[in-house]
Amino acid sequence: MTRKIALLIALLLANSLFLLAQKQDPVVQAIIKEANENSQLEALGHELMDGIGPRLVGTPQMKKAHDWAVAKYAGWGITARNEQWGEWKGWERGISHIDMVYPRVQSLQGTQLAWSPATPKKGTTAELVVLPMVKDSMEFVKWLPTVKGKMVMVSKLEPTGRPDYNWEEFATEKSFEKMKKERDEQEKAWNDNMKKMGHNSRTLPEALEAAGAVGIVASYWSKGFGVNKIFSARTKKIPTVDLELEDYGMLYRLVESGQKPQIHVVAESKDLGVSPTFNTIAEIKGSEKPDEYVILSAHFDSWDGGTGATDNGTGTLVMMEAMRILKKVYPNPKRTILVGHWGSEEQGLNGSRAFVEDHPEIVDGVQALFNQDNGTGRVVSISGGGFLDAYDYLGKWLHPVPQEITDEIETTFPGTPARGGSDYASFQAAGAPAFSLSSLNWSYWNYTWHTNRDTYDKIIFDDVRNNAILTAILAYMASEHPEKTSRTKAVLPISNRTGEQLEWPTPRSPERKGGLD
Repeated sequence: MTRKIALLIALLLANSLFLLAQKQDPVVQAIIKEANENSQLEALGHELMDGIGPRLVGTPQMKKAHDWAVAKYAGWGITARNEQWGEWKGWERGISHIDMVYPRVQSLQGTQLAWSPATPKKGTTAELVVLPMVKDSMEFVKWLPTVKGKMVMVSKLEPTGRPDYNWEEFATEKSFEKMKKERDEQEKAWNDNMKKMGHNSRTLPEALEAAGAVGIVASYWSKGFGVNKIFSARTKKIPTVDLELEDYGMLYRLVESGQKPQIHVVAESKDLGVSPTFNTIAEIKGSEKPDEYVILSAHFDSWDGGTGATDNGTGTLVMMEAMRILKKVYPNPKRTILVGHWGSEEQGLNGSRAFVEDHPEIVDGVQALFNQDNGTGRVVSISGGGFLDAYDYLGKWLHPVPQEITDEIETTFPGTPARGGSDYASFQAAGAPAFSLSSLNWSYWNYTWHTNRDTYDKIIFDDVRNNAILTAILAYMASEHPEKTSRTKAVLPISNRTGEQLEWPTPRSPERKGGLD
């Protein structure tokens, strides 16, 4: 009995010493020290978000960002290049100014949508109209000629500008339930009416443009104070603008009360024809296994209502900072460490899908890929992505990461492969072990995801710094791992939706000529 206890103590001591040795790995300690004492995150974020701004595919700002990243990497002694993978509709946002000029004067909060046609230089002034309630598509067709010379409001009137959490805090339960019931009824009536018109949000603007409307006015509220989602226009010749909820609701009510409000819109965008599209690729060459790759992954593009700070400026900063640190403290990795800053993720993972399609030799050599996308928060979830043995190596790689970081992370093994969502899905579909570093949301979905409020001030740099430390350590551990990682796929579960066994996703080709039809 005494001998067994002694043996157990010896084993526990040996294990503790092994873990301590891992924790005190000099490269790991150097990564942590460099990240904490010489962080470049704030400066990089300022240059990218404040200086360059939003990075919509096909815009000069997107190309400027690619060139900026190449120059930054060169300054750190890291080889980098811009790799063209396609073409996109070229466009540049100019000044947007929207004013109510009747029945009184008021400047309005709003902007034109991406790829919207411009107004004439002096702008466009017109009366506003709202969509009619119709019994069928024939009644809508009869109404259509009345939009000639008018600006048409194509979004529903929101019954409240207060998000639900505000109602839950201050309203009586009866009042809150009453509001939700009325809102649901209005939503159903709006959707039913849209079906009766024979259109949806994609086809309606085209029909109104063809009928002679001089502008489209929308409002895509993101269910938070002062925040709207900003996507793309569906018109070819007339401007499309988005107004914040408060101004849109005021105008809608003025129309309904018969006061015939008019607005003046100036939108000075430029159609730039065809623009090349790129991925920015940088790498630290492997010293022993240069044809095996640890890939750091983040999409570089954004929508352009804000400056793309949390989608995906923060993911970009994490990968750039991790590469900078690794080059400084681990300049001769065993395997090649490559970073991909992908273009046109927002339109369907196009940049990463193109890379997977164009570089099968790199995909075959992937040791691991780490992707970060969904917001500014600290990483709180890592899934095995459906790879049966992911636990064996990811578990080992996470050991040296500071406990204050790993304590926040929930792991799921083996997990299931993604079918979209972000660029790691492009690699998983090709069978490469790719993993999402999923973060705490910090009200991401309502307040910053694709919105006019996705700006530098929303970045939580303490969390982003921890993510850079995590990523750099994972990359180092993956590079040093003695074996090539297993790609054995787990048996996938039964789908709750179809009742059938899930199948592994297959690679999809990118859109290489976007918006050019």
